[in-house]
Amino acid sequence: MDLNNLESHSHSTLTVESPLPDCCKEEKCCVGIDEAGRGPVLGPMVYGIAYCPISKIPDIESLGVADSKQLKESDRDDILDKIHENSNYVGYCVTVLSPNYLSTSMLGRENYNLNSISHDTAISLLRRIIAMGVKVSDVYVDTVGPAEKYQAKLSDLFPALNITVASKADDKYPICGASSICAKVCRDRCMSEWVFPEKGYDITESGCGYPSDPKTKKWLVDNIDKVFGFPQFVRFSWSTAEKIIAKHCVQVTWDNEEEDEENIPKINSFFKKVKKQTEIPRHRFYHEQGLSSLTEL
Repeated sequence: MDLNNLESHSHSTLTVESPLPDCCKEEKCCVGIDEAGRGPVLGPMVYGIAYCPISKIPDIESLGVADSKQLKESDRDDILDKIHENSNYVGYCVTVLSPNYLSTSMLGRENYNLNSISHDTAISLLRRIIAMGVKVSDVYVDTVGPAEKYQAKLSDLFPALNITVASKADDKYPICGASSICAKVCRDRCMSEWVFPEKGYDITESGCGYPSDPKTKKWLVDNIDKVFGFPQFVRFSWSTAEKIIAKHCVQVTWDNEEEDEENIPKINSFFKKVKKQTEIPRHRFYHEQGLSSLTEL
């Protein structure tokens, strides 16, 4: 898994893909989609998609794939190594969504929440492997939000595919477990290999990255700039980060633009109102002769 370009994409997104097995272009394939790092206040969220021929599902299961959260980090690394060793029939793509990308998206003018970002990323990955030539047939997705609505949404977009959206899909479907492994290992490596664009920061004492972790909260308080806030490693749109900013940063008073606007004349005040012209009366000759205008012949 090549993450050499991670530093240059620390403010946006990065997609990394494995080689495409020839058999996946010839045989009907099953696909799994899952994410890692949805909840943490630190680091990126990563979406993974894995695929293989339907005939190879028993082989995928034999690799020991399962929900990545239930495995040790070393076990996840070993399974990803096995996936690489069996690249003749299994492939994957991962998309890294940087903390800065998540926060700026969620705090934009339009409401682009985390569920919508997740859905769009999954859809983009599925479209990507289809464009690559993968013969997709069955798709298994770990749900984000209500499973029925998400499945209906995907089915409308991909009517030719058999799509199953379920909670804990990474536990129920081996190929979804494989995608979970790919996403989780990628996130772990992003966390350990993160290079701060800003100087003077260190993540060794940042904890697991979840808001509930006391070590993470302490790291946030210790690494906040009272004027500029957090480094790009932090999802500043998370409520945990917002509360720390409100408590520890310099308060900023913004000019009340609405009050200023009250004193600004409206643009239509610069134009003179003109009374509507009344119709010019016709000469009495027309009335005396009983003449009138014709509108139709």
